[in-house]
Amino acid sequence: MLKKLTTFCVGAATVAMLGSGAMADTWRAWNIHNDGHPNTAAMDRFAELVAEKTGGEITVDVFHGGVLGSQPDAIEQVRIGAIDIGNFNLGPIGQIVNEANLVSLPFIFKSVPHMFRVLDGEAGGIMAEAMGEAGILPIAWVDAGARSFYAQKPIETPADVEGLKIRVMNNDLYTAMISAMGGNPSPMAFGEVQQALKTGVVDGAENNFPSFRSVGHYEVASHYSLSEHLIIPECICVNTTKFNALSDEMQSAVRAAAEEAALYQRELWAVGSEKARSEVEAAGIVVTEIADKTPFQDAMASVYNDYLAANPEMAKLVEIAQSTD
Repeated sequence: MLKKLTTFCVGAATVAMLGSGAMADTWRAWNIHNDGHPNTAAMDRFAELVAEKTGGEITVDVFHGGVLGSQPDAIEQVRIGAIDIGNFNLGPIGQIVNEANLVSLPFIFKSVPHMFRVLDGEAGGIMAEAMGEAGILPIAWVDAGARSFYAQKPIETPADVEGLKIRVMNNDLYTAMISAMGGNPSPMAFGEVQQALKTGVVDGAENNFPSFRSVGHYEVASHYSLSEHLIIPECICVNTTKFNALSDEMQSAVRAAAEEAALYQRELWAVGSEKARSEVEAAGIVVTEIADKTPFQDAMASVYNDYLAANPEMAKLVEIAQSTD
């Protein structure tokens, strides 16, 4: 009788646990952006979609504003599983996964749509596999715009950069890019650029339309030239072990949620970028289209030669990206 009672109690407890949702898993997600940013809205949408598509078996708590740590810290936390998922820029991931450096090569992409075609193809698959092996698996790619030059004159050809002091992010590839065009690269903190442009410490800088508008650089630079020399996307990335532990059905559900949220983010980014462009043009900024970027790409020969000499394993990936229509 005691044995039967014990068996009944254990069975009842098991049913109670299942009924109370004990099997549900809550993931913690990192996002550096605040309210009003396309990525914040997209990550909130991702959380809603995950709960919907998994029937509540997985829920996502998104921590915005970088409250769980800086981006480098959060990337490492996702890799070791302390954070389950994050929205990261691929730039710093390149320090961990060499294949991710593909997106930091100047003029590797012809346009933002071309960048997504590359990432959705063989090259993106190679990158994703390498990132997954490092513990940070991308399950969707999101837009972070294209960086272009701005100065007191239009920059339509590499020759227009010659002699100019151009602020760039602190990365050897970016400084080499400016040097290859005869310019003088000036790495400095982003917060110092406004004053540097105003006082002539630098002649120009580079960034996307939303940043150009939001921090007021359009007030001290009269020309914005659509070179789109760096198109560095972001990812929704999950801890590889966590993702691989899911059933095939749950993996498909989470991936579908990420891809749908990413499409939502791309739409929001496009609207915001176009709005920022309209606002700076209304303020008198001259925006110069560059129909043919081939001269810029040709000018990068020395940059690519030096990079591939130091990283010969990247040659195939670069070739795939460049040959993608």
